[in-house]
Amino acid sequence: MQAAAEVPADIAAARAVGVTKVYGHGSGAVTALDDVSVGFGAGTFTAVMGPSGSGKSTLLHLLGGLDRPTRGQIHVEGRDLSGAGQRALTVLRRDRIGVVFQAYNLLPTLTVAENVRLPLALAGRKPDPAWLEHLVSSLGLASWLGRRPAELSSGQQQRVAVARALVTRPAVLLADEPTGALDSATGTELLALLQATCRDTGQTIVMVTHDPRAASYAQRIVFLADGRLTGELTDPTPDTVLDRIRRLGR
Repeated sequence: MQAAAEVPADIAAARAVGVTKVYGHGSGAVTALDDVSVGFGAGTFTAVMGPSGSGKSTLLHLLGGLDRPTRGQIHVEGRDLSGAGQRALTVLRRDRIGVVFQAYNLLPTLTVAENVRLPLALAGRKPDPAWLEHLVSSLGLASWLGRRPAELSSGQQQRVAVARALVTRPAVLLADEPTGALDSATGTELLALLQATCRDTGQTIVMVTHDPRAASYAQRIVFLADGRLTGELTDPTPDTVLDRIRRLGR
């Protein structure tokens, strides 16, 4: 199978160049990514799929500047993250990269409204009222704004995490299984919101998922197995995604 196609550097919002990530040392070392080069064009919606342990979440963490590669480079908006200091990385993650984690990472002492606005508060900025209202409405948060995370279901917490990641209008949104804790209807609403955000605001979205239906909302799917790129699929449908997954398993 062909490896995923490169996206030219001048149109890539984020890209990995010859990236290898090794955890541990000696006989206990585990190679999570092995010489991976892949780009994500500005204003595109890409899903990353592969079996458990294929390196999907590792790639997402590297693109978000949350970890550093053992070898290779990570570029976000043309900037090589390997050369950035910790303070510069913190500012970049706060202002230009939004991340939706599987664990949500909401602050338990803050209300929903305060959690959503937190990235802006840390940057000393005020939210765009129209954009904030759009997020609150689209994600159904209006009746929860005064609640704290412990008072919400896991699916409700996920929606708050998505709003927090989008509130700064990041250039790149990284989402790790964003629909994993949601029911079918809410998951569909979230995926439609991500599609619309990509289309209407030009944000670049990279979403890790194991769900063929969720992946079919993306414009492109990149497949990983054993830390290596194994191919890609453009304009996917649930059926074409399932067919590709079956072939990968052979």
